[in-house]
Amino acid sequence: MVTGLSHDDHNRLSAALAEAGKRTSARFELVTVPLSDRYALYPIVYGAVAATAVLGVLALFWPDVTLRIGFYATALAFVAVSVLLEWRPLRLLIVPKRIKHSHAAAMAHHAFAATILAQAERKPGVVLFASLGERYVQIIADREVHSRVPQETWDGVVADFTDAARKGRIADGLLGAMESCTKVLEQHYPAR
Repeated sequence: MVTGLSHDDHNRLSAALAEAGKRTSARFELVTVPLSDRYALYPIVYGAVAATAVLGVLALFWPDVTLRIGFYATALAFVAVSVLLEWRPLRLLIVPKRIKHSHAAAMAHHAFAATILAQAERKPGVVLFASLGERYVQIIADREVHSRVPQETWDGVVADFTDAARKGRIADGLLGAMESCTKVLEQHYPAR
């Protein structure tokens, strides 16, 4: 099930982000999204597969069923499965993990481009991206930051967040990850 963030969580994260901005001259952004994609095609595809399976079962075990009954049965199976899979937790279960992570990674890079690269004032920057529905988190640093901070540092922050998220403490995990990222940026880009 997708776990969201409460209003208080958002306030705590906003305060931590403002504090990070005071402690480092680098740009640091937190981007959280409930989902990276709607995956709208998956319920339809599974509905079509269910309808075909129903038609196959009817043809195999009840060959005397009329065309009208067969049509109604397949249409009912298609609609029932498609509508059932529109429920977000079920929809996320049927989408392969590889696809979910691919869409989340693409959205993370879009977020990085929009929040760091597209800014008029050119500053080194890092984005902490979390897609809650896909259970995906990534830290993306620009070339300058990446030349100073090894990838293993960011991987450790992600691992710590993942541990907290597994325990159901997503907001606390994000706060911890933000603090860790701020400390790293503070070492290399102290506030002016």
